[in-house]
Amino acid sequence: MRYMTLILALFIFMGCSKISKESYDKLKVGMSYPQVMDILGKADRCDAMVGVSTCTWGDTKRYINVKFMADKVIFMNSENIE
Repeated sequence: MRYMTLILALFIFMGCSKISKESYDKLKVGMSYPQVMDILGKADRCDAMVGVSTCTWGDTKRYINVKFMADKVIFMNSENIE
């Protein structure tokens, strides 16, 4: 019984990933960083260059990238999300 509970908890946790097609579809140009954080959580990495910040949720194989200018989404893309 203990193992069944552990396996069930693992499936629930895996199903709750915020890096998904459903989350990506909620993102819109013009949203603020806090609005994006409400959908995806804290970014795994953000880099800034010449007034544009690029934040990444996920890793090199499965991710959502969002570009911000003046704290507003200007572009987003994804790879291997379902």
